Amino acid sequence: MKVNGAVFLGQGSEMPIEELELGEPGVGEVLVRYGASGLCHSDLSVLNGTLPIPGPSILGHEGAGTVEAVGSGVEKVKVGDTVVVSFIPACGRCWHCVRGESQLCDVGFFAPPKFTRADGAMLAGALGGCATFAECTVIHERSVVKVETDVPVEQLALIGCGVTTGMGAVMNTARVEPGSTVAVIGCGGVGTAAIQGARIAGASIIIAVDTLQSKVDMAMKLGATHGVVAGEGRDPVAAVKELTGGRGVDYAFEVIGHAATLLQAYGMVRRRGTAVAVGVPKFDATLEVPIGDLIFGEKTVIGSLYGSAQVMRDFPRLVRLVESGQLDLDAMVSSTLSLGQVNDGFRAMEAGEVIRSVITY
Repeated sequence: MKVNGAVFLGQGSEMPIEELELGEPGVGEVLVRYGASGLCHSDLSVLNGTLPIPGPSILGHEGAGTVEAVGSGVEKVKVGDTVVVSFIPACGRCWHCVRGESQLCDVGFFAPPKFTRADGAMLAGALGGCATFAECTVIHERSVVKVETDVPVEQLALIGCGVTTGMGAVMNTARVEPGSTVAVIGCGGVGTAAIQGARIAGASIIIAVDTLQSKVDMAMKLGATHGVVAGEGRDPVAAVKELTGGRGVDYAFEVIGHAATLLQAYGMVRRRGTAVAVGVPKFDATLEVPIGDLIFGEKTVIGSLYGSAQVMRDFPRLVRLVESGQLDLDAMVSSTLSLGQVNDGFRAMEAGEVIRSVITY
């Protein structure tokens, strides 16, 4: 079948919209027609070379849509089901999956090519085969999760990555307790999800840290109790400590993906506090912390991949939180775009103008 998709050609290039041929689903695979796709910072990291994924390929990994066809052996979903895609598959059988660690599933991120360009070249979805920057994709059933809901598809799409990553970092990785104190560095899509997760978890103090006042203001609307605008000579570590009686917070989440801001998160936590690395940096980035402070302060630095999410469990849970009014995804959608505006959407992201832009099909 013919589908339109934005083709990633390589670092520094805009993505042209091309007509592609998409094959039929094979054994264990499903054809998903997307209703919406979020523009995630991880895709920007591929575009700017932070994540070393080569082109040509189809980016996009945060999406939701409808199953239009299934291959032989498919058991989890049927034609007509609404699904959210997961860029990390959950095979349910590997060493990690059977231990409740499907975010570390041995199947891995990479999927075989399913798209054919006009010149005959084959393309794959760059992250898990999701390829949400195309109208449809063929993907293995282990990478889709059925949801039954009337939540608008442009909100459902965010659950595929940003919301799960941010909420999960708080609720699964760190397991923030009621009454805890929390700081979140970076108030984009993942950061505002983490802030909402902290609110839902019952944190008593939630400090939003960003270089843009507009993002801090939005974070305050979504559950932050305090805001810190970093930069212009203001030390965010000192500001956070001032708001917590000089001790620092119980948990600090870095969602930008820079070693410098992760070091700030480490500096923000109290003795026996936990700094959580959520944002994806360059793969060769390193974090240098003073070992004496680490030991005598009994501090913890922990990584969080995909919010330590068990997608078969967590996607439906997040949907229920939206339906109950506890999780506000509508406020996180700053703009809706057509597929042809995908490059404009990433320029807006780089400029810090949006929380989340969403392509609607």
